[in-house]
Amino acid sequence: MLEHRIYLNRDYKKRQVVLKILVFDTHSFEKVALVAANQEQLHEFNFLEVRLTKDTAPLAKGFKCVCAFTNDQLDEDCIKILKEGGTELIALRSAGFNNVDLEAATRLKIAVVRVPKYSPYAVAELAVGVMLALNRKLHRAYNRVRELNFSLDGLVGFDMYKKTVGIVGTGSIGVALAHILKGFGCEILVYDVVENAELIETCGVKYVPLSLLLKESNIVSLHVPLTAETHHIIDEKALASMKKGVMLINTGRGGLVDTKALIVALKTGQVGFAGLDVYEEEEEGIFFEDHSQDMLQDDVLARLLTFPNVFITSHQGFLTAEALANIAQTTIENIAAFEQGLPLINSVQL
Repeated sequence: MLEHRIYLNRDYKKRQVVLKILVFDTHSFEKVALVAANQEQLHEFNFLEVRLTKDTAPLAKGFKCVCAFTNDQLDEDCIKILKEGGTELIALRSAGFNNVDLEAATRLKIAVVRVPKYSPYAVAELAVGVMLALNRKLHRAYNRVRELNFSLDGLVGFDMYKKTVGIVGTGSIGVALAHILKGFGCEILVYDVVENAELIETCGVKYVPLSLLLKESNIVSLHVPLTAETHHIIDEKALASMKKGVMLINTGRGGLVDTKALIVALKTGQVGFAGLDVYEEEEEGIFFEDHSQDMLQDDVLARLLTFPNVFITSHQGFLTAEALANIAQTTIENIAAFEQGLPLINSVQL
């Protein structure tokens, strides 16, 4: 059932609601942020918990704008139904847009906007947290102590100081991570198609080819968008080229890593640790949902969960108060620009 709420600004008597927005895959923490960001705007928000797919797209009939999240599946069939229902704008409340058929959206003249950045510190800090949890085996130690097992056997870690960390992608998140790791005294190698001169100067990072970064790093952390070029950038060959026992961190996009190849590398010990905040098949309705009473049907994810040296979180890198506020504010601004006929600076195009 739709939950209808209208939020008006102070001069509501002089204006009319000009855009109805249907928000799919809504979580309680997002609703709070969107409502707060909308206090001075004249928008009508309608919230749904269901994901946006071709099956639920008919619910958007009569809404000029739909607001979608990373788990929503905006394929060609879905977009066609949205178009038939009168949708003119897809407002993504995420940076990634690989779940949208941009060719179909362009052909059907539906604008797509996104949130290109929110809080890079949120994701970078989670990446470091996962590194530390894996290294010092904090997840295992926590469970032991709760069972009154105070043994230290099997909990030996390593100093981060002087270890070589390879950062793949030096956008805002990669830059934030480099600054944090500099404080640990790490040697930092980075790879990107475009070099950041300021980062070199402030952090002393060294830009190297991806092959060299993979070969020399004790820890590899992924922070590039998912594109045709970066899909499975970490595949069987890449994993084999890394140091034996390497730590792999992925807080970017699940499709950056060939999960089946990762499992093989974990079994052989080629990969010593894996920290994953994202997963290739997370859009299949697993992440962001409570399945504690269900039988897990994804055999690949089930296998990953059996490894004691694998740390998986449910795509929570963005989940800080600051990041949520930024996402909501940018989403509101994107929608306002569309309804006012202004340039869509956060437009996603082919």
